[in-house]
Amino acid sequence: MLEVKHLNKRFGDMVAVNDESFTLKEGEILGLIGQNGAGKTTTFRMILDLLKPDSGEVLWNGKPFTQDEHDLVGFLPEERGLYLKMTIEQQVVYFAELRGQKPAVTKQKLDSWMNRFDVKGKKTDKIKDLSKGNQQKVQVIATLIHDPKFIILDEPFSGLDPVNASLLEKGIEDMRAQGAAIIYSSHDMGNVEKISDKLMMLRRGETVLNGPTESIRDSFGDTRITLQSPLTESELLSIDGVEDVQQHGPRFEVTLSDAEVGKEVFKKATKNGYIKQFDQQPPTLDEIFRMKVGEGNE
Repeated sequence: MLEVKHLNKRFGDMVAVNDESFTLKEGEILGLIGQNGAGKTTTFRMILDLLKPDSGEVLWNGKPFTQDEHDLVGFLPEERGLYLKMTIEQQVVYFAELRGQKPAVTKQKLDSWMNRFDVKGKKTDKIKDLSKGNQQKVQVIATLIHDPKFIILDEPFSGLDPVNASLLEKGIEDMRAQGAAIIYSSHDMGNVEKISDKLMMLRRGETVLNGPTESIRDSFGDTRITLQSPLTESELLSIDGVEDVQQHGPRFEVTLSDAEVGKEVFKKATKNGYIKQFDQQPPTLDEIFRMKVGEGNE
């Protein structure tokens, strides 16, 4: 289990991380979100002992997390780095060997990992001849192929199309199923909401949200309705407690001041019987991010 206790880090007058604490058990995924400069990468570097905190501690299974535990780690940094003249096999074998895995074992695993992430190319192809997306997938494979117990992924979805992002999501979930503790950062709230067991949101180094993802969403109340009915925009806005209505094709996205207002919306929407859609939910993670961080700071 990873325990981060009261981490603090300043760079001159700038507070990068202030009193940050969280725990992460085996088989859990933590999504770390926040605007650029919020302190996500600084957090990762302090956890990995690449950057010393001003105060606080990081424990792995109750002991200080030091370089001695690094063979247990899979780390994908935000700054990608591959040796372009190496082949895929040479590159992955090299990184896995740095983590203590024998070349023969890595070579035996490589084909299945390339299939899992749908890498376009042969393992004898040089990195420089791959597309950027396939280079990124090779680096993800190099991060995971030694079966790490603790995984840090800094913006792993950056630059991936929806199909390849889904492959990466599945890969992350597979590692969780094997018992790995995983923490990753992303600006894609859809990815975070879909696969994260826990969520932590940073704003200028401060922790503004921290807890189970669904509990955080539920704490904002079921104040969003997606609706298809004969009601018009003006009729919806006339309902006391309806704060905003946005139309998207045949659907209305309705924002409520209180979840109880949904009963009145449902009553009026169904007064003539069947309607195609009525879905009342908490705000999406993207909406919560905008509320807590502010669109001007994204």
